Amino acid sequence: MPERPPPPAWYRWLVLLFISLAMFGNYYLYDTIAPVADLLKAQLGFTDEDIGLLYSVYSWGAILFLLPGGVLIDRYGTRKSTMLFGSICAVAGFVTMASDNLYVMLAGRFILSAAELLIVAITAAIAKWFRGKELAFAMGINLTIARLGQIGADLSPTWAQAYYSNWRDPLILGAFLGLTCILGAVIYWVLEVRAEARYNLGEAGATDKLVLSDLVRFNPSFWYITALCVGFYSIIFPFRSFAIKYFIEAHAMTREAGGFQNSFLPFAAMIATPLIGLLTDKVGRRATLMLIGSLLLLPVFLMMGYLPSTPTVSIWVPLMGTFVMPVYVLVAVILLGIAFALIPAIMWPSVAYIVEQNRLGSAYALMFLLQQGGVSGAVWLAGWSNDTAGASAANPAGYLPMLWMFTLLGVASLACAFLLWRKETGPQAHGLETIRA
Repeated sequence: MPERPPPPAWYRWLVLLFISLAMFGNYYLYDTIAPVADLLKAQLGFTDEDIGLLYSVYSWGAILFLLPGGVLIDRYGTRKSTMLFGSICAVAGFVTMASDNLYVMLAGRFILSAAELLIVAITAAIAKWFRGKELAFAMGINLTIARLGQIGADLSPTWAQAYYSNWRDPLILGAFLGLTCILGAVIYWVLEVRAEARYNLGEAGATDKLVLSDLVRFNPSFWYITALCVGFYSIIFPFRSFAIKYFIEAHAMTREAGGFQNSFLPFAAMIATPLIGLLTDKVGRRATLMLIGSLLLLPVFLMMGYLPSTPTVSIWVPLMGTFVMPVYVLVAVILLGIAFALIPAIMWPSVAYIVEQNRLGSAYALMFLLQQGGVSGAVWLAGWSNDTAGASAANPAGYLPMLWMFTLLGVASLACAFLLWRKETGPQAHGLETIRA
């Protein structure tokens, strides 16, 4: 019997498109809370601490699910896993919007944390379909499509303005868009079953599993980069959780303008991350560039907190209208967007240079777990500090403790980046500064 041919290129890209659609849905669902944060407070009496908990509980669930997740995906395969976890994510959207009770909403967000396993399953599936064939580019396209979900949620106060008269309608909209998690999984299932009968498919990529014995074997550069990872994401994700509410209350921006400004971060990452990856492949200097990215974090939140909301600038966007934003806040967000594109684009690939191949799974799993732990603590602390300081439109200075917390985390991230740079420019370097593609 002749060996079956590999799937044609157009078929592989079709699979990528629909499996990425599932990730689009879960990214949108994750970010549905930020645009309604002020409505949850005004209409349901939620505190900022409650809003922080809606994000923290996601991270808690992610930590619990990630521990056995790689084993489950390896056992049941990427097709079944994508269908299972995509369905769970879609259900989570409807649970979250079903009631105005905080605990019901927390349950929905906890269920949504299965999205982390959906991401792991999709990453393994892409490795199966693209191993040796544009794998890095395919994963970049996958992440680009997923980030469109974040941007869509941030911009929803503009393109779905009619839904924002109350807190529930935007969450209902998000729940129905979250059905793309199932739609993408179903079409991927059909395409893969059809392909198995006609083509020779590769093996699924290995999933990240935490092997406890590996923890004592990691070198200092790994721990520096892991600490940078925790500090950096403990700034970005918690800030995005409160950013729209902060822009509205502290800088008198409209919800539409606040959402537009918040979308700068995923948009910058979506556009610039592949280009930065190409740059570092050509020039090396990975530790130096991460140090520069960490340095950009330092002035961002102090600019937001202490510089005035005037002058303003008007930005016209086709099909969306004109957004009025304070100049200094806009500059700060642009700096944050550059850092958001720069650091992750270099940080995650750099791990492969400093950790042995047979321990990469443990390295990445540990980084993900510690990252989620840091984010869960930081987003809760940000909400608690806002409540304690009485942050509101009438008291915008109440946001200063949150901004100072993010600044101090930026200082810690810079210290970790400096230690990494010093190690990688010394005699025990791993090639982060010198290796070029």
